Amino acid sequence: MPDKICGRKIGIMGGTFNPIHNGHLYLAQAALEQAVLDAVIFMPSGQSYMKAGTDVLNGDIRLDMVKLAIAGNPSFTFSDMEIKRTGNTYTYETLTILKKAQPYDTFYFIVGADSLFSMENWKEPQEIFDKCIVLAAMRENMDKVSMQKKVSQLQEKFGAVIRLLEFPKTDISSCFIRQQVALGKDISHLVPKEVRHYIKEHKLYQ
Repeated sequence: MPDKICGRKIGIMGGTFNPIHNGHLYLAQAALEQAVLDAVIFMPSGQSYMKAGTDVLNGDIRLDMVKLAIAGNPSFTFSDMEIKRTGNTYTYETLTILKKAQPYDTFYFIVGADSLFSMENWKEPQEIFDKCIVLAAMRENMDKVSMQKKVSQLQEKFGAVIRLLEFPKTDISSCFIRQQVALGKDISHLVPKEVRHYIKEHKLYQ
């Protein structure tokens, strides 16, 4: 568990980003502002053991869309660390590599608050909580009592440092976007225009 804030405050925004959408960008901006971060790193996942067998695009294509989506925000950057690793990618390994490379920085792992109910089942959860502060985005319709209870449990069991972010309910998902593209529907309100053009130009999700 980070004892004190030192160096830069770096947010880690992981996910398959298949494709990246406005909801991801809204969440990253909320984390940036509410936790007063210096930067947010968007990190497309490689071969996720939790999504084995699903139809996930090549990592370089997903990274291209991330680059396009964040190009206008100087506080957002990207990493190809996970898509370049072979085999399954695990969050604890990523955080270990980051802490070794940047020992004086404090890392904030950004998740949806519902992930708090599954994180202790991730690979090496103690390593995860030891190496980062968790920023959990709690949507308006969530049960705050049960959420606070879960936070307390994780704090007691793992010594976790968890901060809840205020985040408005959004009905955007990568799955829905892929379905809309396959049906020939408009997605201009769901993704940045550069991502929409990329999807159309490369005939993705059709």
